[in-house]
Amino acid sequence: MVDLELEGGVAVITIDRPQARNAIAPATMDRLDEALAAARGAGALVIRGAGDRAFVSGGDLKELAAIRTEPEAVAMALRMRGVCDRIAAFPGPVIAALNGHALGGGAEVAVAADIRVAAADIKIGFTQSTLAIMPAWGGAERLAALVGRGRALLLAGAGTVLGAAEAERLGLVDRVLPRASFEEGWRSLAASLATGAAREIKRVTAGGLTAEEAAGAFARLWVADEHWEAAEKVMNRAR
Repeated sequence: MVDLELEGGVAVITIDRPQARNAIAPATMDRLDEALAAARGAGALVIRGAGDRAFVSGGDLKELAAIRTEPEAVAMALRMRGVCDRIAAFPGPVIAALNGHALGGGAEVAVAADIRVAAADIKIGFTQSTLAIMPAWGGAERLAALVGRGRALLLAGAGTVLGAAEAERLGLVDRVLPRASFEEGWRSLAASLATGAAREIKRVTAGGLTAEEAAGAFARLWVADEHWEAAEKVMNRAR
């Protein structure tokens, strides 16, 4: 249902529910929590769906249809929002590898990541309004932070579905790759970001640090062996 791969400092979490196009059911939320906890020490994290048709197709309506009261709906929304918050708070860089369509709740999972890399033939959209509901997992707020409040209202309010190129133009997707080189591309990117430097850059760009704290982050990297080994190679090439 949810698989975890750990290799070379990169954790890859794959949502594998082919019978439901990787839709999120209550049990999926539990498995995601477990996978995130197990991945905690990785330098970078990738979230992806199995196959090439769907990243995450949203919430599993067949399973979530049992929720009929407001308190139950609140509990479900907070449960999955907590999972998305933990994705966003992962210490290292997080990549959403959009191997297939990311619709409704799938778009919410995608925007919880720091970076979205998409295969060129995928679509992404906050389509909850077509079901007369709204994004419930923190996606509306994250969408507004990415594309602006007005554009977020237009996209989510109308349930607009975007192709990968248009999503990249609007800043909703960060990189679009040809389908043929998609897996190689996101794996290479994840490996390049599984570093202490990228982790500290994520922390600084998130905001909230004082100048002294940012300088301290730089100084810890400066005195580390990894920096001096890299610097020595550069200096040797210059001789």
